[in-house]
Amino acid sequence: MPHISVVTPVYRAEDCLEELYRRLVSVLPGITQDFEIIMIEDCGGDRSWEIIRGLAQRDARVKGIQFSRNFGQHYGITAGLDHCDGDWVVVMDCDLQDRPEDIPLLYAKAHEGYEVVHAQRDRHRDALLKRWGSNLYFKLLEYFADVTYETPGNFRILSRKVVENFRRMREQLRYSTGLLHWMGFPTAYVSVQQARRHAGETTYTLAKLLKLGLDVIIAFSDKPLRLAVRLGFIIAFLAFCYGLYILVSALLYGHPITGWSSLIVSIYFIGGIIIAILGVIGIYLGKTFDEAKKRPLYIVMHTTFESTRCDR
Repeated sequence: MPHISVVTPVYRAEDCLEELYRRLVSVLPGITQDFEIIMIEDCGGDRSWEIIRGLAQRDARVKGIQFSRNFGQHYGITAGLDHCDGDWVVVMDCDLQDRPEDIPLLYAKAHEGYEVVHAQRDRHRDALLKRWGSNLYFKLLEYFADVTYETPGNFRILSRKVVENFRRMREQLRYSTGLLHWMGFPTAYVSVQQARRHAGETTYTLAKLLKLGLDVIIAFSDKPLRLAVRLGFIIAFLAFCYGLYILVSALLYGHPITGWSSLIVSIYFIGGIIIAILGVIGIYLGKTFDEAKKRPLYIVMHTTFESTRCDR
């Protein structure tokens, strides 16, 4: 049984994996000789799986998992946590923006009595516009999802107790940071420097970020539904006040009741609001339908090791 497991999802990272392996096997022996490295290849269409297989053949401490299709980063993290055996589990990205040299900092902080330790990225070196956009994105996410996100990254260390409880949560909408926050174990943060990508470009486009944000909101909060109810009451109240004003004007001052154009605009406005609210309800119903299917979270096509664990 290894003392430390390193879990890293892999997507189009063929130019990073050799360097990631080299740096991990250089750093981890400073903590323990008993470690494993689990790489989950998410069908990026490059040579990543071939490289992972080669690393596994050279070093038995490297374990590779390949999905049958692209499932997504957080499903890769889930698969790694399902198959790891370490007393402590490090989760990190494979592009080397998460520095392996910071793992001892997380490990040392965890031994102060914490079950979860997140690496809090210092983003002051990022461009101003990127920082503003990132802060706005996570502030909106915090507001709509009712969850506080102290760190947007995946770089963290987890105890075996946390991993075992994480495995019990099998909902289809996966966001590991939110799930860990919900679990409520003693948590700490360690400030680290975010490095530049070792190679390649980020695969997280604006569209993917927006989709992730919507999934997180639907998975962790019903605030959009509650906001829809509030909006309905506000519109009804304003309509009542306006109707009362028209009635008083007609009875006391003899003003004729006019405004065909404003009436049509109001009807279209209210109709649009109703359709939008029905759309929000439809999204929640669709996600509930997905959960009711009870499909596995991911399908494993290949592994570099013998595993008795089924697809989850």
